[in-house]
Amino acid sequence: MPDDSAWAALRLSAWLAVTVTPAYVLAGAWLAWALEFGLRRPAWLDILVTLPIAFPPVVIGFGLLWLLGRQGLLGPWLARLGIDFVFSFAGLWLAAFIAGLPLAVKNLQTALQAQGRDLHETALDLGCGPLAAYWRVHLPIARAALAGGVLLALARGMGEVGISLMLGGNILGRTETLSLAIFNAVSGGDYRQAAMLSLCLGAFCLLLFGLVRCFQPRSRNLS
Repeated sequence: MPDDSAWAALRLSAWLAVTVTPAYVLAGAWLAWALEFGLRRPAWLDILVTLPIAFPPVVIGFGLLWLLGRQGLLGPWLARLGIDFVFSFAGLWLAAFIAGLPLAVKNLQTALQAQGRDLHETALDLGCGPLAAYWRVHLPIARAALAGGVLLALARGMGEVGISLMLGGNILGRTETLSLAIFNAVSGGDYRQAAMLSLCLGAFCLLLFGLVRCFQPRSRNLS
């Protein structure tokens, strides 16, 4: 059976999933709108959103530590506001959010591109403003893509290690998520516990992937 530290990691990961999922939904919807309709030249934002997919997580984590750490560029200013991302749940949350967000945005963006510009122009001709056309026309049609992207983002965020190590610090019983607990169990030679925790995390991700399949449009045989 998992020990007390493993149960603590499970509870922490569950709370992390609950709190980061609404952020995936809101940020994913807004960023997809900005990339497709809100900005004339969205290349810089597209690069920023896509960066966590192609960039090493440890490098991103170090960059965030250099920016948000207590001795970082914004650290003293954040400290005056009572905000601390290092060795805290806030750091874990930020790590999961940054790691998973590109999947939510890109999945929705692809669905919006498939709708074509004619639909957008028609909504504008009928009296909708650009933002109203997105929220009332485009997003309801693409809601399955948003849901699928959020589930993929959650699976990615729960498996995050590199950024979490840099910001959260991997403190036993405090900032040790399920993925970090697996890493620690393997490092300590406790392969039995690592296998049990890997089974839990793997089953959770498989469940999410199964739900993603439910949101994918089914092809119809027209022959």
